[in-house]
Amino acid sequence: MHIILNAIFYHNEEQRVQALASKAALEQKTGRAVKTEVAPLRSFTMAEDYHQKYTLKRHQTLLNEMTRIYPDPRGFVDSTAVSRLNGYAGRHGTSDQLAQEIDSLGLSAEEKKRLADLVRK
Repeated sequence: MHIILNAIFYHNEEQRVQALASKAALEQKTGRAVKTEVAPLRSFTMAEDYHQKYTLKRHQTLLNEMTRIYPDPRGFVDSTAVSRLNGYAGRHGTSDQLAQEIDSLGLSAEEKKRLADLVRK
């Protein structure tokens, strides 16, 4: 039995090529094989509402800012800004990355500071 623990799924040939190039670049950079399968997306099931943006939901003031901007649940879930913020809330990303995009996330000055402090920890 072959068990896949992580994978990159693609919709089209361009995405497949990009995924393989990214995987190869990481292998070259680390000098180690990356055991991530690159495969076509065959189906997709949206997670239940309580799983959506789970990490962000643990940071109430940041969550409040995003629900003010995206009051419609579908818009909230589909928002790139909310997804990026969820990642930063989970401490995925660097201060340098955040500095490059923080102004595009729609946050107030107070929440920008709160997020920057969270990422620096």
